[in-house]
Amino acid sequence: MATIKVAVNGVLGRMGSTVLAAVASAPDMTPAGGADIKAASSVTARPDGKGTVPLAKDLATLISETRPDVVVDFTNGEAAANAMKVALNAGVRVVSGSTGLSAAAMKEIEQLAAVRKIGAISASNFALGAVLLGHLAGIASKYFDYADLIESHHEMKIDSPSGTALSIARAMAEGRGNPFMSVVSEKETLAGTRGGVHDGINIHSARMPGRVARHEVVFGATGQTFTMIHDSINRESFMPGVLLAVRHVMTLDHMVIGLDRVLGLKAKP
Repeated sequence: MATIKVAVNGVLGRMGSTVLAAVASAPDMTPAGGADIKAASSVTARPDGKGTVPLAKDLATLISETRPDVVVDFTNGEAAANAMKVALNAGVRVVSGSTGLSAAAMKEIEQLAAVRKIGAISASNFALGAVLLGHLAGIASKYFDYADLIESHHEMKIDSPSGTALSIARAMAEGRGNPFMSVVSEKETLAGTRGGVHDGINIHSARMPGRVARHEVVFGATGQTFTMIHDSINRESFMPGVLLAVRHVMTLDHMVIGLDRVLGLKAKP
């Protein structure tokens, strides 16, 4: 049986190395290699101990040498935008979990995928529970007037708030149909204490060692609160969603934004 050849962009990072291990363990996938600007050799060890795979400093070189079916990208906004365009222009499908891409960059990539008729998936979070949290928070939002969203991540995360937090906030605003009511303190003794505001949802970000990812939505109403929490305890929590996306992108000829669409929680474009 033919397997899906998967290359990992950002393979030497914490998420990239976890993806490589997951791909190596998947019976229907084969690790084709990895790209990383920190590469100091032409190969990197397979996490399963079964030899090595090619390693390159740039994705274009890796693609030309290995011809993967899918590139999985976990880098950052600017690098991810470039990687997705490189992959699509080379005729290779792409799955990206990088956040921080501008709206203009996303539009350009979406148009490129459509013109090239090549599948692409971009998602802010691949943990199935986190995706369900956003979906369920959207349903609950129509019943409450007040909401705060607290997210916390490891100290190396670049963007605040997280892309997942923004996705959840957008789902909540869409589910409610109009902005939440946000309390403005009469006296704010420390600037920014109430966090950033998206459609009346106050969003707070924490960054610290020991944390992978947590998203907490708190709804408030007279005499009650309703709290929804999702924790990613380790990076392996994202892997079932990543592998699901790799399989799904093989069936696409356009770009899909959000794992909720892959799961059928939202109408596909």
